[in-house]
Amino acid sequence: MSSRAAQPWITFDAPPNKRYLVRQYAWFGTWFFLTAVGLFLDPHRSGHGTHEELGLPPCPCVLLFNRPCPGCGLTTSWTRLLHGNIVGAFQAHPLGPVLYALFTASAIYALVGCLKGRLAVPRSKWIDRGMLAFAAIFLIFGVARFCLMPNYGTLYEHLAYQLR
Repeated sequence: MSSRAAQPWITFDAPPNKRYLVRQYAWFGTWFFLTAVGLFLDPHRSGHGTHEELGLPPCPCVLLFNRPCPGCGLTTSWTRLLHGNIVGAFQAHPLGPVLYALFTASAIYALVGCLKGRLAVPRSKWIDRGMLAFAAIFLIFGVARFCLMPNYGTLYEHLAYQLR
């Protein structure tokens, strides 16, 4: 057996000042706000475009190139996930549910840290490596999807694309 004790993945350290706790509250608040908004949105049936319900414009990548950007479908994926449609969430964006789970876990750790008056600090090289790996997978997936999915837009987006 190893004489070295297992190190925790995340520790709760004393913050250097109160601003760090405010940042953690802000992170949790952002997660809470996005989750609440997602519960009120109606996921678009095309698999992307749900963000347009908020008055946001269609994705510029879809309008300019008629191809998806790396983030196309994330809002729809999260909204479907929040509405209990897990399969539909993965269809809208295969990495969406994973990203939402990571966001949720980090928001919960941030809130727990705040409630303890402590700073939640990742202490594992595996967390760092995992985040880098996820970012690389997200980027590679986005580039591959851009190259392999022409004619991605909805009818509205196709019309806007033709009129430009």
